[in-house]
Formats: sequence, C-alpha cells, structure tokens
Amino acid sequence: MADTNNLDWARLSAPSLTDMEALADAAFASLPEKFRRLCEGVVFRVEDFPDEETLEAMACETEFDLLGLFRGRGLIEGEHLSETGAEPNMVWLYRRPILDFWSESEDTLGDVVAHVLIHEIGHHFGLSDADMEQIESDAGARREG
Repeated sequence: MADTNNLDWARLSAPSLTDMEALADAAFASLPEKFRRLCEGVVFRVEDFPDEETLEAMACETEFDLLGLFRGRGLIEGEHLSETGAEPNMVWLYRRPILDFWSESEDTLGDVVAHVLIHEIGHHFGLSDADMEQIESDAGARREG
C-alpha cells in the first residue's frame, strides 16, 4: 500500500482517460502470457461513460452502473472476423463509474481496473467466476512482485 503521508492530496487530480489506459495496459501486462496471447485482436477502449445505446441495452438505471463491457463474439461462440463488416471484439472500461466504485472500495485503483479488465476479458473466453478470480489473484501477485 502507498505511503499516504507522502502524498499531497491537495495537489492530486483525478486520473485522466490516458492515466486509466496506462493502468489498463499495466493490468493487461500482468496477466499470464497464455491469456494475453488469446486476446490477440481484442481492442481495448477507455471512455468516461457508456453511450446511451449501451445504457439502454444493459438496462442501467444510471450512467454509473456499468464499469466495463465486452462486446463482440467470444471464443466460445467461434470468433471469426472473416465475416464482412464484422466489428472487432472490444472491451470498454468506463473511467467515471470505475472511479466512483473505487471511492467506495478499500482496493487500489490499479486493482479495481485489473478486476474490471479481467472480468470483461473473461466474458470473451466464457470463463467462470472462479477462473477469473484465479487469474486476478495470479495477476495481482505479478503486479506486487
């Protein structure tokens, strides 16, 4: 855990989209190599909030209800981009809802971003919650080590 006595909280600003992308990149880099190789071709995006269409499709009550989203054809569905006009598989992380969730959490922001990223990628693979928890645990050990 960071030494909060040395942080000048009065001078800190909220992480930008670029900062969140860097956290997501670091979280992705901490994932097992086999897992990362399987993600080839998946596009990662960080946005402040989901768009209105997504909020409606996911039956969200507020724009803060969705931390991330996988959209595309997962590996269990036979992912193939050879179809004409097929969109690439994408994972979105939503900065403001993640920051809101983090403010109520005892986890680090990096851990929250990693959690959301792993769970959204997990949808691509059709993994169980137990599988994702194990990957998250392994990735956390890599980030700390």
